[in-house]
Amino acid sequence: MAQETAKFLEGNLFRHITVMSLTASVGLVAVFLVDFVDMIFISMLGNAALAAAVGYAGAILFFTTSFGIGMAIAAGALVSRALGQNDEDRARQLITNSLVYGVLFGIAFSALVWMNLGFLTSLVGATGDTQALAINYLQIIVPSLPFLMIGMMGGAILRAYGDARRAMMATIYGGLVNAVLDPILIFGLDLELTGAALASVAARLAIAATALLPIIRHHGGISPPHMPSFLRDFGPVFGIALPAILTQLATPIGQGYVTRAMAEFGEAAVAGMAVVSRLTPVSFAVIFALSGALGPIIGQNFGGGKHERVARAFRDGLIFIGLYVVGVSALLFFLRDPIVALFQAQGVGVTLIYLFCGPLALAFFFNGAIFVANSAFNNLGHPFYSTWVNWGRHTVGTIPLVALGAYLFGAPGVLIGQAFGGVIFAGLAYYLARRVMAQEAEGPRPVREAFAPHIRLMQILHMRR
Repeated sequence: MAQETAKFLEGNLFRHITVMSLTASVGLVAVFLVDFVDMIFISMLGNAALAAAVGYAGAILFFTTSFGIGMAIAAGALVSRALGQNDEDRARQLITNSLVYGVLFGIAFSALVWMNLGFLTSLVGATGDTQALAINYLQIIVPSLPFLMIGMMGGAILRAYGDARRAMMATIYGGLVNAVLDPILIFGLDLELTGAALASVAARLAIAATALLPIIRHHGGISPPHMPSFLRDFGPVFGIALPAILTQLATPIGQGYVTRAMAEFGEAAVAGMAVVSRLTPVSFAVIFALSGALGPIIGQNFGGGKHERVARAFRDGLIFIGLYVVGVSALLFFLRDPIVALFQAQGVGVTLIYLFCGPLALAFFFNGAIFVANSAFNNLGHPFYSTWVNWGRHTVGTIPLVALGAYLFGAPGVLIGQAFGGVIFAGLAYYLARRVMAQEAEGPRPVREAFAPHIRLMQILHMRR
């Protein structure tokens, strides 16, 4: 049984990375394509304010999703490491406790965001009727965050077991639900943005159910509740989850600033950026999937003490990104005119799409390199390195460069400045990741020792209470 669960300890690493990434990306593409189709449908309504509202709402949803990504990273890292150590009982215990933590904190976080939607949408530059449309859209979707977290954490747990197919199917089912309901609600019932939001909620419910059921049926992944273990796992879970959440929150904050900077150039610019925002995950779904697919591979080999395979997995991940980005960038370049026509883009929106389908697509390699480095940090016991890299990337690596780009080149300069920051911080992330891998190879630490600083902090706070 141990040989089946810890499947990444042997075999060709590049093949493992390719299979896991491509399989996971199929599910991601299903979800991203629905968002892509949403944007097409909304563009067909012929109202630039609706398209801009989706762009503003997207920045807020990016913010809420970050909480789920952080919890999923923690669950996947801990479960994969327990499996690498052949401790299946511990893995099941971690699954149960992680999911409970995810639901509880998801409820609290979504409530906090829901009560502050007016403030948050104004932060990203929304005003007037466009802001009202964005708020109405978000009021429907945000309360479903706990279900999205179950789905995201469930997918990460399935990948930790090497069960990429079932993780993929969960997101495919969610995408199908959304794809079926979108035209019915948006056009059939004439609900426009409200219909798109309701379809997204239904998709989140579907993903949660279809990610959780395989864990129970095929991996025995839910242990009976046990309060001492629940309290004990707070340290290990949030030792990874807290810095991972902080890491992920940096992205929407940086994106929020980019959206606000773009808003200075009018609704056509924001609508054009919204198209680019939908094109990015569809085009680079495999790269986004790689960040989650590489984690279990690194985690299992780290748990098994195979540090040479950890380093090779990191290297093969970068090679995989380079090959993929070049191929996709060439495809986007040849499809740029049909894309402009599909979204009926006008004015500066056309310029932004052309820019994305050229040099900015190639620059996505550097974002991918940061994803790979973050996977290494999170699974080797150094999650706060991810935090510092991402916050640096989306603050000092975004705000001054975007402001300078906007001043020099207008709306296109906003995207150029954002991309240039990725180049700088990809180099920093690569250096830190290589150093961490070298340190771990010299003297591997037990899992508890790796997170000892976070656990000690939790113990101190507990004693003071």
